[in-house]
This record gives sequence, structure tokens and C-alpha cells, in this order.
Amino acid sequence: MKPVRAPVVSLVVLALFAALVGCAGTPTPDWQVNAGSALQRMQEALLVGNDRVATNEYQRARAEVARTGRPDLAARVELLRCAAWTASLQFEPCAGFERLRLDAGAAELAYAAYLRGRLDAAQRSLLPPAQQPLAVAAGDEAAQLAALNATTDPLSRLLGAALWLQGGHAAPASIALAVDTASAQGWRRPLLAWLAVQQQRARQAGASAEASRIGRRIELVLRGEGG
Repeated sequence: MKPVRAPVVSLVVLALFAALVGCAGTPTPDWQVNAGSALQRMQEALLVGNDRVATNEYQRARAEVARTGRPDLAARVELLRCAAWTASLQFEPCAGFERLRLDAGAAELAYAAYLRGRLDAAQRSLLPPAQQPLAVAAGDEAAQLAALNATTDPLSRLLGAALWLQGGHAAPASIALAVDTASAQGWRRPLLAWLAVQQQRARQAGASAEASRIGRRIELVLRGEGG
């Protein structure tokens, strides 16, 4: 029997709910439950490459959060979406967040800066706790691996490695761990992106056999997408 993998809730989703926790014993509003479920499904769909589902769930989450009239929460929805894209090595401005920037809070501004690789040291404490070490461990390979291995959240791990890659600091072992993380989760979109990086580096190093091996992995993933 195929094991059932528990859904992965990103740290951005957890941060969203942390901001919404009320008094103990207070019933959870329907919009909050609906938004959280939609955000989780949106993230998973983006990472596996199901754009139609991702778009539908994004629209549901955005509509539920809009019922509160809180721009900071709407900004977090946009940041969650952009985090999945960044982890997949799509380094583009988070346009949805930028439309809300004027009304975003300090935590949202810090996370947006993190996604752009522009985080100030003073903003580091505003990131989710598990991501704070990843924001400072861009030095040597050992430091990167220690930070990645200490992070249990798969998206945070991919995100940290992606931002090091964007800054030109990602070590080969960090790239390999990003590949393993995406593979273990079955996240096709970041897996293909990270395998392409690995293959390019193997070619540059003249390791033709390794580049061919990685190419066969890429073909396997692509055949699965077509089937």
C-alpha cells in the first residue's frame, strides 16, 4: 500500500495563522479555515506544476482573506504564492505583494525583502524562526548544509538554497540537498529547476557522464508530466 504523505504546510501559512490566533476557546471563523485550506492546496499545486488548480485555490484564498479587509493578510497570501515560485528558481518581483506594499506590516516587508535577497540584518528577527538561520548562512558549504539540515520545512529549505543560488553563493552540496528535498516531496516544478542547475554545473566541470545521468532524471520527470 502506498504511504500517505501528510500535507506540507509552509511557514508562510503558519505565520498567517499565527497572526490570526485569538483567545483560547474562541471558535475559528469559517473564512480563516477556508483561506488556510486554499493556501495549502495552492502551494502544493504550484510546486507539483498544476497551474490550473493553483490559480483556482489562489483566487479562493484571496477572496476569503479579502472578507477581513486586512491588507497585511492579503499581502501574506501573495508572499506565499511568490515563495513557491522563488523556491522553483523563478526569480521575479512579487507583483501581487507590491500592489499591497503601502499597507503591509513590518513582517510582510521583511519577508518580501527576503524573497528578493535584500533582507537587512535588522529585519531577520521578523522572519519565521526556522528561516532565520537560512538568511545568514551563505558563507561556506558547511554553514549552508548545517542550516539546511536543521530546517525541517521543505519549502523553507528550497527557498534558502534558491536565494543563495540567486546571490551566487550556493554550494554544490546545497544544490544536491535542494534536489533531494524536491524529489522527496514529489515537487516537479522545483525538482526540474534544480536538476537543470546541477546538469549545467556538471557540463561546466566537464563531467559528461554526470550531466547525462542528470539528464535522464529530467527526462523521467518530463515523461511523467506528459503521462
